[in-house]
Amino acid sequence: MNDHAVSAYRTIVMTGATNGIGAAAIERLARQPGTRVIVGARGTGRTLPAGVEVLALDLASLDSVRAFADAVVAELDDAPIDALILNAGTQASDQKGRTSDGFETTFGVNHLAHYLLARLLAPRVADNGRLILTTSDTHDPAVTPLGPKSLDPAALAHPTGGGFGSGMRAYAASKLCNLLTARSFADAPELAKRNITVIAFNPGFTVGTNLGGRSPRTQRIFAALVVPIFSIVGRFKPEFSAGKPERAGEVLAGLATGTVTPPPGKVYASIVRGELTYPSPSALALDDAQRDGLWEKSAEMVGV
Repeated sequence: MNDHAVSAYRTIVMTGATNGIGAAAIERLARQPGTRVIVGARGTGRTLPAGVEVLALDLASLDSVRAFADAVVAELDDAPIDALILNAGTQASDQKGRTSDGFETTFGVNHLAHYLLARLLAPRVADNGRLILTTSDTHDPAVTPLGPKSLDPAALAHPTGGGFGSGMRAYAASKLCNLLTARSFADAPELAKRNITVIAFNPGFTVGTNLGGRSPRTQRIFAALVVPIFSIVGRFKPEFSAGKPERAGEVLAGLATGTVTPPPGKVYASIVRGELTYPSPSALALDDAQRDGLWEKSAEMVGV
């Protein structure tokens, strides 16, 4: 057990904590003695465990991301962040939505907002701390045919096409960006010398979340109808085995607190049939040129 795991006082900052997997994780994290939890969320009236602090955050606005980061720093004063969990995500039926900054919504929320937030708050992560970005095995075309086979950040930010499956393709591409971003941070010398563990977490196919909450009602109904089909497919293709938010939240909480630790050199942590595994991600996710190009282009887009 490392020093991070036995720390007498712990501070966790998290996005995507109000529903689904994040809500399941926050229930566990908030119950741990000596733990302070700060979450970013839109609006008010959120149901969260007692003691959890909420700061305003709209991931569809880079100004809001910057304001949230400033608010976190002000709230913590000199205290470090032991675990920064970037878990929020969105999925739409198409690529018509735009953030307040003019980027396609799925790319802007899932990737750019979290990229910027990680850039702003990574310096405040404690020695032996953890940085976790939630990704998805949909990034891998070996898992799903809609997984990206190439990466063009400019086209993702300002798409001109569409068609059937465009929303899912945008989601899968954004999850590839999350994984590549995690790899960039994992290889950053300033994080390595402080022994910060960086994890790209794939919760697997999980039912009972509101990931598609922005999708039309007909699409949500269709999604509910295909879940039984996936349960059959999952018998032959493990990645399609349906999991529950409670299990994914349990694993996410363990990764955040250090009770679960990836093997040395492993960044990608993936739940398959309820078990945490550490497979290799897609070939594109392991491409250092793509990783470095995404980092540079993302920095230009968010202005850092």
